[in-house]
Amino acid sequence: MKHPDKWRDTVDPFSLPYKHFQLKEVLGYPHAGNDVFHVRGIYDGREVRAFVKAARQKGASINNEVAILSQIDSPIFPAVIDYNLEETPFSVTLELPGERLPTILGDNDHLDSMAYMPEYGAALAGIHQWSLQAGDVKDRKFFHRPSEELLSGLGLDHLREYFSQPEKQPVRCFCHGDFHYANILWEQHHISGILDFELAGYGNRDFDIAWALFRRPGQSFLKSEEERNAFLEGYRRFGEYDPDAVKRYMAQCYVYFLQFRTDEEYESFVRGWLQSV
Repeated sequence: MKHPDKWRDTVDPFSLPYKHFQLKEVLGYPHAGNDVFHVRGIYDGREVRAFVKAARQKGASINNEVAILSQIDSPIFPAVIDYNLEETPFSVTLELPGERLPTILGDNDHLDSMAYMPEYGAALAGIHQWSLQAGDVKDRKFFHRPSEELLSGLGLDHLREYFSQPEKQPVRCFCHGDFHYANILWEQHHISGILDFELAGYGNRDFDIAWALFRRPGQSFLKSEEERNAFLEGYRRFGEYDPDAVKRYMAQCYVYFLQFRTDEEYESFVRGWLQSV
């Protein structure tokens, strides 16, 4: 998997105080909130490819991810081979095989995505069954109903009544926190890697599902009701969910993403979906 060239100023990965890993070469700079480097180096006497993730600002996100991954033993989750949680917190995880769905599906003209959706949903349901030592997920703006000012500014005044309805009591469980296509790898039609547990912890089950289900700009899948139903059918293999709550949280996410106004096709899709609500 090829990752982009340097696209912003970062910490120098060669300056980090590794204990078990010897950095040899930076192969690419994946887009992420923290500084992330696709690298080649030496671990346990052999050459490996890995990802170095260094915190851009103070916070416990990398600390949280290291703590979560240390409790998981499965080949589809990143193995932490080095880390330091002081000064500039960083972690080093082994590269996992596979590609992301946008690369595999391309334009998805024939809804080839349908073959992937059940396992996609089932994987999230499996994570929701975990009982790990972890704190609560960090609060994010997407968790909360959009303000009347935001709705008005986007020409969505007709949704005020929808968002003013009282919310149901959330069902709490262990949540991945950022379960979407960029953090899922596939190989031979099966999930080969689930990445990025920085935001993981105990939180709202139905929001975690909605965050996985709503379509991002440029995304060629999860455009149709058939795909969403296939995802949810997979989820139901291992867990229950509240359809109304999931739809409400999807609507919240779409309103916030509509602010970006990335392209006409996406804006038209979002407005059509919100109208159907």
